[in-house]
Amino acid sequence: MIRTKHVASLLVLGALAAFANTAAAAECSATVESNDAMQFNTKALTVPKSCKTFTVTLKHVGQLPVTAMGHNFVLGKTADIAGITADGMKAGAAANYVKAGDARVVAASKLIGGGGSTTVAIPVGKLKAGEAYTYVCTFPGHSSIMRGTLTVK
Repeated sequence: MIRTKHVASLLVLGALAAFANTAAAAECSATVESNDAMQFNTKALTVPKSCKTFTVTLKHVGQLPVTAMGHNFVLGKTADIAGITADGMKAGAAANYVKAGDARVVAASKLIGGGGSTTVAIPVGKLKAGEAYTYVCTFPGHSSIMRGTLTVK
């Protein structure tokens, strides 16, 4: 009898731990959708400082090809976004419109077209609470519309 109660307690504790791990993983990830109308469906992301890595899945729910309506997810300090975007345009499509080795870029995804998806890992240790961060699409002409804020809490 005591053994059965002990096993049942262990099962309950195991289920609670699995639930806690799933909840923690959910807090450390987000999905952002983009479309053929040059829009992100999410204008703000909050990253818990307890996360080691924050993962963003970018989904392109449109139908246009990457050459016509490609989207990416590029994160940097808000003050650096104009420079990141300008240098990304110079880098071109082959570089996903992100300058190689750009230290201002905290994280960047590859460029995707309609129906595609990609994932980008943001190292939370590189982010500072209280700093203003912006994410944009650096495809030419998109960054003025396709943008959002990222906050660490």
